[in-house]
Amino acid sequence: MHICFLINEYPKEGFPHGGIGSFTKTLAVELVKNGITVSIVGINYTKNDEVDIADGVTIYRLKKSNIKGLSWYFNSRVINKKIKEIHRDNPIDIVEASELGLAFISKIKNIKYIIRLHGGHHFFAESEKRKINKWKGFQEKRSFKKSDVFVAVSQYVKSHTEKYLSYNGKRVCYINNLINTEFFKPAEKTLSDLKIVFAGTVCEKKGIRQLIQAFPIVKKQYPNVTLEIYGRDWFFPDKSSYIQMLKEKELPQLGENVKDIRFHGTVAYNEIPLAYAEASVCVFPSHMETQGLVAPEAMAMEKAVVFTRLGPGPEAIKNYETGLLCDPYNPDDIAEKILWVFSNKEKAEQMGKTAREFVIKKYGLNNIVSKNIDFYRYEVIKKLD
Repeated sequence: MHICFLINEYPKEGFPHGGIGSFTKTLAVELVKNGITVSIVGINYTKNDEVDIADGVTIYRLKKSNIKGLSWYFNSRVINKKIKEIHRDNPIDIVEASELGLAFISKIKNIKYIIRLHGGHHFFAESEKRKINKWKGFQEKRSFKKSDVFVAVSQYVKSHTEKYLSYNGKRVCYINNLINTEFFKPAEKTLSDLKIVFAGTVCEKKGIRQLIQAFPIVKKQYPNVTLEIYGRDWFFPDKSSYIQMLKEKELPQLGENVKDIRFHGTVAYNEIPLAYAEASVCVFPSHMETQGLVAPEAMAMEKAVVFTRLGPGPEAIKNYETGLLCDPYNPDDIAEKILWVFSNKEKAEQMGKTAREFVIKKYGLNNIVSKNIDFYRYEVIKKLD
């Protein structure tokens, strides 16, 4: 079997990537270990073509077009050309992409096309309180029509997406994201008993602004607490920085407390467990998620985790059993959950142990990889032949 993933943010050293990149890399490497050929095709971060082989995965990073207004056309053209070249030399069975990924892909006979629902443009519109961008909305609808089958990473992303988009009568399967519980495993005791850790893109929908607003509430009871923020910056349409906005509008209100909030920027994938390891509590108050990787990653390390109660939050965490669920729009509630962890250390420690057991069962690597292989083999290739 030969699977080709279409993704621009497959992890590359020195460059940022998000959860989809982390997920795809973890799955791709495990598929190769199971005898499956995997190719990655995407637009490069730099202005040149690159071919790399890492962990048995062949990665084609294609030169990016910067022609204003037409970059989508030229980027799609080079992607289509590369898929045809790969297919000619080593026939592809399946092409997999995220929601917008198939919009301008030319379908080739005998290849099956999949969209994995990670959360697309329509999905996040409600939580971001914005209108649908006509161009992106068009691409997503066009992409959905080309998919032969869909696979959702949570029950919530399936049901929420179908409020806005049609699956066009195609099957929708369900497989959780996978967590490498040997990579994310319990570490030595934390260096600090009062360290809050956030990881993820620093943007509005991740709830970081409300977490910052919750920080002084926590600090009143625990003056030595710090907030460690790991993740890449997000930029507004006018190219201005979200982190800079926080520093100009939110942080000045914190007074001397601001010195205990630290922005660490982008973290290499292999350094993420080190960031979690130092945490007393990991807090991810997202306004919306499809499933989210950071919460179960931290849970796998036996960390007390505060996650959003919205969207798929209740699928990932049983409140006060495997973690805590918060109202991500309410700084008081976020602070209350953090304070509970600090004031109930023994219960929080047991909660972390229970959380790891839960993650191994629900998101464990071997289990989820097997489900994906069965999905490709029996739900896609066999049923569509």
